[in-house]
Amino acid sequence: MSTNGPTITPDVAAHVLFHYGREGGYQAGSFTTALLTAMGTADPTNLARLAAAFPGYVAAVTFIQYDPDGVSYLQDIAAGRCTRCKNADGPNTPTGLCEACARPMPLDGVA
Repeated sequence: MSTNGPTITPDVAAHVLFHYGREGGYQAGSFTTALLTAMGTADPTNLARLAAAFPGYVAAVTFIQYDPDGVSYLQDIAAGRCTRCKNADGPNTPTGLCEACARPMPLDGVA
């Protein structure tokens, strides 16, 4: 799973999880709900157009639709857990990693 790309915030992850009937989410407002419906049915050209305005939502919808680990990835983000080590002690970087995982210790142990 790539950590490059748009930032998926905990709110975005929770909205997408709820929209797709998965555990760990909560309902978005009416505009966002309609937007998620449009993203879920959009062809690739129109999805790319929506990504220009809503990159985090399109990334989250793409994860949940096409990545086998997408649901658990979004659940980790929504719960504030590191997407690598699963710890919830934060703070997390915009890529979903805790500070320790974002800057791992070199193998020789010298920082």
